[in-house]
Amino acid sequence: MTRVVLVHGIAQEVKGPETLLADWYPALSDGLALAADRHVERGEVSMAFYGDLFRPVGHRGLGAPELDASDLQEGLERELLLQWWRSASTLEARVVDPAAPARLRTPHLVQRALNALSHSTFFAGLSERMMISSARQVRRYFTEPETRAGIQDRLAQRITDETEVIVAHSLGTVVAYEALCAHPGWPDLTLVTLGSPLGVRNLVFDRLMPRPSHGRGRWPASVKCWINIADVADVVALAKELAPTFGERVRDLRIYNGAKAHDVRPYLTARETGHAIAQALRSGVANPNGYGQSNGGGYEM
Repeated sequence: MTRVVLVHGIAQEVKGPETLLADWYPALSDGLALAADRHVERGEVSMAFYGDLFRPVGHRGLGAPELDASDLQEGLERELLLQWWRSASTLEARVVDPAAPARLRTPHLVQRALNALSHSTFFAGLSERMMISSARQVRRYFTEPETRAGIQDRLAQRITDETEVIVAHSLGTVVAYEALCAHPGWPDLTLVTLGSPLGVRNLVFDRLMPRPSHGRGRWPASVKCWINIADVADVVALAKELAPTFGERVRDLRIYNGAKAHDVRPYLTARETGHAIAQALRSGVANPNGYGQSNGGGYEM
């Protein structure tokens, strides 16, 4: 019986559903216990895994194909990387501002962005190849119809009549939203989005299917309650609040995840996340007043 379906984000291509569950399930359990002294059995939790759809095919040589600044495509890939840079420089003193004078040895704008992001807490430890690959996965989702449909199908395969809540992280929130819109006949569900880029205009929001109308995204018919949770320093969740773009029924909450602002594990262990999931598992519509302050409340930094 699948009561909770999890949806991961980018850069998971060499993992698998059980590998990710081994990371996510303990954090999910901690959040539930902290918020409501609740427990969900591992057999009631399922991972909608799609990372393998981005796994590079075999090639000569060792490891994945190398990528550098020259491989970043114009358009969405480039704009996404530059937006990450702008956001990170605003939130982290160690990340140089894009407006700062360029050093002569790194005149290329994309290379400057990659160099700057290497000092970001979120991107620290990631190679240039991984940063470019992450931007590429977002671009491929939005520009390759077969990839988009295949990813959404992975989620659809996990939904059952017993499913009560979908918990999605990062790009997985886009997958969950679009799949929910495409399946209005699914059972009434609670949607919990963590570190979501859904509200980022031009790069994400305006590329959604179905298309937003008059600046507002469609409400997924099967969603009875939507709780959106974002760390104030999350560079991926550039638009922290989704109510302005998807309607006031979205409950926006701010939390503090520490140094790893976009990491899914502190998102899952947060009391607010545990409370949202616990309420959904009681088969009742969550009481918005039970989550603390919404639309900008919560922790401050």
